[in-house]
Amino acid sequence: MRPLRSLRPAAAPGLAALGREFAKFGTVGGLGIVVNLAVFNLCRTVTGLPVVRCSVIATVVAIAFNYLGLRHFAYRDRDRSRRSRQVALFAAFSAVGLVIENGVLYAATYTFGWDTPFQNNLFKFLGIGAATLFRFWSYRAWVFRALLPGDTSDTGDTGGANGTGSTSSTGSPTDHGEPSNNTSNPAAYHPETTAPPP
Repeated sequence: MRPLRSLRPAAAPGLAALGREFAKFGTVGGLGIVVNLAVFNLCRTVTGLPVVRCSVIATVVAIAFNYLGLRHFAYRDRDRSRRSRQVALFAAFSAVGLVIENGVLYAATYTFGWDTPFQNNLFKFLGIGAATLFRFWSYRAWVFRALLPGDTSDTGDTGGANGTGSTSSTGSPTDHGEPSNNTSNPAAYHPETTAPPP
């Protein structure tokens, strides 16, 4: 059984990496909140549309902003294969976040009658916070997947599939059971240097 002391150094880098990831996510998310609230208040002031409708428009704009920020800043080192699947998952989870975010505002506005400009912005902000927790989990777990060691899209393992050994980059066999690679056996038959056996 490994002592607890030996587990602490292994856990520290993981927590540090998670902290850096959350900081990058928070940076993009913070800018997204600014975009979200700015579009929300601009829509309310200029268009006169209902509060929740303006909120939905602002959320969609912020979602597009967040995708660019997450893809090219926070998660730029993540798996870039299957881009269409990534976009589809991002849109699906963002839609769930949109419902969470605007559901809070809808309940506050139409259920409890809290409809002043201050209350609109307060519950819009609380809805963004609740949706952000869901988005952080879903984006990192499903959309921007971490690349596992050796998991690349343009390389593949061509050896070991049938149990006969692998090949090197030059195409030569690397199985130590092959006679051509077995230099430790002096009795091995090499047609270039030895005569055929009697």
